[in-house]
Amino acid sequence: MVSLVRRTALAVILISAITLPAAADTGSGSYLAGRQAIYQSDYPAAERYYSQALQADPKNAKLLENVVVARLALGEIERALPVANAIEEQDLPSQATRMVISANLLASGELDEFLARDPETQGVGPLVDGLLIAWTHMAQGAMSKAMEEFDAVSTQEGLKEFALYHKAMALASVGDFEGSEAIFEADNGAVARFSRRAALSRTEVLSQLDRNEDALQFLDDVFAAGSDPTIEGYVSRLANGETLPFTHVRSAQDGMAEVFYSVGAALSAEAAPDYVLLYIRAATFLRSDHIDAILLSAELLDGLEQYDLAVDVYRQVPPTSSDYHAAELGRAEVLSRSDRKDAAAEVLQNLAAQSPDLPGVHVALADLRRQQENYTAAVTSYDKAIALTEEGAGSNWFLHYARGISHERLKNWEMAEADFRRALELNPDQPQVLNYLGYSLVERKEKLDEALEMIERAVAARPDSGYIVDSLGWVLFRLGRYDEAVDHMERAVELMPVDPVVNDHLGDVYWAVGRAREAEFQWKRALSFIDPEDTDGEADPERIRRKIEVGLDTVLHEEGAEPLKVANEG
Repeated sequence: MVSLVRRTALAVILISAITLPAAADTGSGSYLAGRQAIYQSDYPAAERYYSQALQADPKNAKLLENVVVARLALGEIERALPVANAIEEQDLPSQATRMVISANLLASGELDEFLARDPETQGVGPLVDGLLIAWTHMAQGAMSKAMEEFDAVSTQEGLKEFALYHKAMALASVGDFEGSEAIFEADNGAVARFSRRAALSRTEVLSQLDRNEDALQFLDDVFAAGSDPTIEGYVSRLANGETLPFTHVRSAQDGMAEVFYSVGAALSAEAAPDYVLLYIRAATFLRSDHIDAILLSAELLDGLEQYDLAVDVYRQVPPTSSDYHAAELGRAEVLSRSDRKDAAAEVLQNLAAQSPDLPGVHVALADLRRQQENYTAAVTSYDKAIALTEEGAGSNWFLHYARGISHERLKNWEMAEADFRRALELNPDQPQVLNYLGYSLVERKEKLDEALEMIERAVAARPDSGYIVDSLGWVLFRLGRYDEAVDHMERAVELMPVDPVVNDHLGDVYWAVGRAREAEFQWKRALSFIDPEDTDGEADPERIRRKIEVGLDTVLHEEGAEPLKVANEG
């Protein structure tokens, strides 16, 4: 993968060329609405409002720029072209405009026109321009010129691996697999490990060279076993002796799309997602079946909270793609995050029916069912996921932990405890499990000394977790060590000042040490923080009101519970 240092250098090279839209000198409602929409990354609304504002002021450079950015972000690059041309006619600097014009020229095959553009005044940036020029020479059959251009880009600081990656792809695209592999294997395979796509490209190159065993060894070195169905598919086909076709770049235009994708993907860890999206949209415009670009654009839109757009993009991945399951999982996650959990469940149920042997699908469905508080269905899905994963795998701790939570909510305590303890066998110091099991034992008034030891270990691992610190204070309270509980419970409230359960617990602790007025204050705070729509919350508003009215001792007596170990001074 690209190192942090190289990513940062690349970000500086590219982002320094950005021309961001500034405030237009207009008071129109459309402009103001568009500005708000673009601030929220609501590109459909931004495009609509800015286009309306442009009708009233058709030469306003800032409005023109905003329309181009919005249409490019939407992937409407052909629609952006007339506006981009208007900007360029005014000799105004705009990186988005240059991207739109360049992408349209390349897509329409106007290669001489693209080469005639001045990179200094009409280019996207040194890396993108250099690589696109090389691929344009490839499209024109000028192989030597293309190789020279790739080599020229490789001499620029921080850009060597980008250039060599594209050079290797270019050689492979015309059948020179020996030349491509020479690049991939150099420097201990640095270029082959440049990205996931580079690694898979080298795998295909090795297979084309009748080196399936080497390809299998390379995949084993680079990817974890069972990492995803695409990798497993490669492994299966290679093991069966199949010669893999070279698919990652099949033409010069595919290479041009790869330029925008590889640069955008490298920038994704450093640059703002709305900026990265412009590159990825250009990539899919030049190659509509670039699955990695489709998935990345959907992830970016999801991160920008443009959920409807993200769902639409995920739908572009066809069922025949080996990444279809990843797209459907992504679509379900977006639907769930946008409060369409029933729709998300339907997507996951269909996917589970289509791919019953993929544990990740059952995990996603189980997690969703648990969020929906459908714990019975969650347990069923966790059962399937656990059965499909390798016994004893370290990552299985979470499956047992999550299934344990579901069993606990269903009041199947023996099964819940077994799952929690199995999770700890797989990950002995996992603070979430230590805390959940310890707190559950506290609430059940069982094995309190063991519960205390578990929670102390959890606090040592996560000293700033309000939930875990609260658990420590609460177990001390249950043990009758009220004075010791005070500091921990006060710390928990500092960490989670508006949590009703933590405030309620602090009230109980204050009552136990004779600080009745402070206890009443905390109980009232806890009441104020309870969501009236949360009917399944741990904080019981009626019980808290009763404590405020008569005190904790009386409530415990009314409930038939054991009294506090030390008499309250009232």
